[in-house]
Amino acid sequence: MAKRPKKDFHRKDKPSTNLPDKINSGEELDAPQGMRLNKYIAHCGISSRRKAAEYIQGGLVAVNGKVVNEIGHRVLEGDKVTFKGKTVKPETNKVYILLNKPKDFVTTVSDEKGRKTVMDIVGKKIKERIYPIGRLDRTTLGLLLLTNDGDLAKKLSHPSHGVSKVYHIVLDKPVAEEHLKLIRKDLVLEDGPAPVDGVNYINNAPKTDVGIEIHIGRNRIVRRIFEHFGYKVKKLDRTIYAGLTKKDLPRGRFRHLTEKEVIMLKHFT
Repeated sequence: MAKRPKKDFHRKDKPSTNLPDKINSGEELDAPQGMRLNKYIAHCGISSRRKAAEYIQGGLVAVNGKVVNEIGHRVLEGDKVTFKGKTVKPETNKVYILLNKPKDFVTTVSDEKGRKTVMDIVGKKIKERIYPIGRLDRTTLGLLLLTNDGDLAKKLSHPSHGVSKVYHIVLDKPVAEEHLKLIRKDLVLEDGPAPVDGVNYINNAPKTDVGIEIHIGRNRIVRRIFEHFGYKVKKLDRTIYAGLTKKDLPRGRFRHLTEKEVIMLKHFT
């Protein structure tokens, strides 16, 4: 396996500006074949395609008054699609939100246990239906992208696109250099290899503070890497996501991506 270049956590990288000059504003139904139902639901800004598949298989989606359980069902122009009894249509106005998640917020659109979600931060300030791409643990801080662009969400979430994520970790005790070396050598955990793109101490910070760059997205992967060596993660903060940074974005706040940033994301994927 070819190794990715190691990340220099003391250097601020700038996203490439050699990008297309137009944004694809949307996608029409693919006549005459139509659009797959899970893709249609994603384009309505309800959820990602993966979650949409769960909704469909759970009997929450109907086409022309009939419940459809097949995610590959083709929605044709003129079809009436409902989700939980309400008519839904693809969003024509694409929205891209970058949010700096605080602690104790759940990364879902709603929560059955009544816990605060990232949507409570956005509130009614965004009229379009949007949803978070990927997840951050309830106690994990940092960057999260929310959108109603189903195609972009799918690409950013899929492991094959290798979306880069950088985290600042604070451990309960100083990290041994030997352990950092072992992590760089593609540590193997109980569920397989855990390759990292770079890991090092944070400049001008205690040895308890480490920066790590990864592109894999397995459940709790960063925490599990350090727990493997007996460390306890006291704080985990995602500081960079797909080239986007927290610059001028305080904790608990959000902002719209600039046109240039949207172009960069679509070029990146």
